[in-house]
Amino acid sequence: MNKEPLMAIFEAALASVDPYQAVSRALRLEDGRLYAGDGIYELASFSRVIVVGAGKATARMAEAAEKILGDAVTGGIVVVKYGHTGRLKIVEQAEAGHPIPDEAGERATKRIVDLVQGADERTLILCLLSGGGSALLVAPVPGITLQDKQNTTDFLLKAGASIVDVNAVRKHLSAVKGGRLAQSIYPATLLTLILSDVIGDRLDVIASGPTAPDHTTFRDALSVIHTYSLEHSVPSSVLSVLHLGVSGIMPDTPKEGALFFEKTRHIIVGNNALALAAACEKAGELGYAAEIVTAELRGDVREAARLLARTALGARDGLKAGKPRCLLFGGETTVTVRGTGKGGRNQELALTFAREIEGVPGITLLSAGTDGTDGPTDAAGAVVDGTTARQARGLGVDPDTHLDNNDSYAFFSRFDALKKEKNHVITGPTGTNVMDIQIILIK
Repeated sequence: MNKEPLMAIFEAALASVDPYQAVSRALRLEDGRLYAGDGIYELASFSRVIVVGAGKATARMAEAAEKILGDAVTGGIVVVKYGHTGRLKIVEQAEAGHPIPDEAGERATKRIVDLVQGADERTLILCLLSGGGSALLVAPVPGITLQDKQNTTDFLLKAGASIVDVNAVRKHLSAVKGGRLAQSIYPATLLTLILSDVIGDRLDVIASGPTAPDHTTFRDALSVIHTYSLEHSVPSSVLSVLHLGVSGIMPDTPKEGALFFEKTRHIIVGNNALALAAACEKAGELGYAAEIVTAELRGDVREAARLLARTALGARDGLKAGKPRCLLFGGETTVTVRGTGKGGRNQELALTFAREIEGVPGITLLSAGTDGTDGPTDAAGAVVDGTTARQARGLGVDPDTHLDNNDSYAFFSRFDALKKEKNHVITGPTGTNVMDIQIILIK
């Protein structure tokens, strides 16, 4: 299996959404004015410029902000996933847990809230957000403990809840999500730069929308709990808070039209579509007839894998002599955890795909997370082809058994060790995060 073109295409996608470059494209400082999208900020009118944020990519984003703004930055703090730090001189960085929030995230969030609550009309807050911010920016509402939030998040993820559903619940258990951070920041001026890891780039979903109006309600959050039959699993305190909100005793998250949103601006600096466009360009340079099939792959990971397999098989059957083809997909699937194994949605997608195309020559797939991590593993994803499942069985590594136990990581680890090659894609933290990418090469 020739993995070189797959990795070259994937690396081109990652380069296009490098957080440092993304922020550098979005901000420009000239003659004391900060240009950001259609906004112009006279720095002389501000006595302080504070940088805050949360997400896997925000250290690299903050590096660019420091470079552009220089001495104008008076301080700040960003919260990143463990191992995703950058080289910052002014802005502090705190490492915390993801996807399950932890005490370090709670402490760092308190420091952010304390910092911004002292802001006045002469303060400019630059807020940096990227994927992972929902777990890293954690401040439970009164009546909810961190353990309550940890348990609830874990139940939702294992039930296969979508990011939209997970964040609808998170926002209503948080003192900072769903626009509440913007509420704390007012009357300061707020500029939010976002590296999107959400299908459709919804501001209220990315990092659970701490600086954006929330389009969900307590009733929506409670409905999510019922949809996944978790009413007897989540802590009673969580249900109590949601019911208080539904009854109107607890105020809902801020909505469109709230006064403090008048001094806010949001700019999407990078997303999955940008990464796919770069991948498509690179595939063309390598001689492939490239096509972006969708940037909105979602739903159950195994159904998504079967869809990709059917698409690839259909494209192979219609392939004419000449250029090989490259099919590109992006988005974020969900895994319903039924076993006790270790894996992630990209490894599970790749293994399911391998089983679906078993014995078919000429098709290879790379499925990987752009952040360099897939679930609670050190792998970003995996590469498979029509020989993967058959060869694994011949080596005593059964794909079906591993899939049944949600144990795709162990499958690829054992397969690689026995074959003495790398089908696991291990990049380490990439510094960015714009969901997942699937690359299929057909010849």
